[in-house]
This record gives sequence, structure tokens and C-alpha cells, in this order.
Amino acid sequence: MATLAAIRDQRRRTLLAELRNGVVAVLSHHPGGEVWLFGSLARGDWDAYSDVDLLAIAPSKAAADALADALLEARLGDDVLALSQERWQDLRGGDDPYWRAIGQDAIRLDQP
Repeated sequence: MATLAAIRDQRRRTLLAELRNGVVAVLSHHPGGEVWLFGSLARGDWDAYSDVDLLAIAPSKAAADALADALLEARLGDDVLALSQERWQDLRGGDDPYWRAIGQDAIRLDQP
């Protein structure tokens, strides 16, 4: 019989695979974009009440906004933040501990 930890781990792997498949489909219409998972699901401390937090990263803010809208429309994330690539690099390497933590824990979904 599988342990609760093993069941949780398998469910997380399944969720990540489903997200990756959906993200690849969305990104086919948004070249140059990146999608990052952050929050409890990325860290592995999620539960049944957790939401799916995504970062939509693109060369420009306008392109990131369009990517975020597409991710929401595809129902891939509950909260989607849109950032230009330049802004994302500034935030994840900056002094703000919130953004540094996101940068450390985030999982890029458009790559295996």
C-alpha cells in the first residue's frame, strides 16, 4: 500500500506534467515567452486548498500581459503575474526577499 507521502508526490508529478503540457500548447502562440510556477505547488508544500501561481514572462510587458491572459483563458493558473524578461531578472536578483524567494523556488514549465 502506498504511503500518503508517495501519493502526494505522484499527484504533484501528475499536476506538473499536466501544467507543462498546457503551457507548451499556449506558448506555441506566444513565441519568446516563458512560464514559471511559483508558490506552494512549486515548493512542494501544497494542499487541497492551494492555488496555482504562475509567472508569464515575455520580451515586453504587453507580450507578457497577452501570455498571462492566454494562461488564464486556458485555465492553467489561478493567479498569473505578467512581467517583462528584464523586470523578472531585476526582481529575482534584487534585494526584495519576496522576489528572491520566488526566484529560488520557481519552476520553469516551458522546459523539461
